[in-house]
Amino acid sequence: MKEKIYEIEIEETLQRVVKVKAFNLSEAIDKVKDKYDNEEIVLDASDYIDTKFNEYNDNSIIKKQHSYAER
Repeated sequence: MKEKIYEIEIEETLQRVVKVKAFNLSEAIDKVKDKYDNEEIVLDASDYIDTKFNEYNDNSIIKKQHSYAER
């Protein structure tokens, strides 16, 4: 049997809970997004939660683009 080449995607999950004062949930999320976008909040190894290994395919790209668009 001949070996095949596989593309394996490595996905790490980092997560942090941030407390923020706001008048409503939407404002709170916007404030945290702004801090994240301005690199005032930077996730690092101490925020590590999980690692997943999956076969890579074009659908992975579509899922990631959709997920980022939700931000």
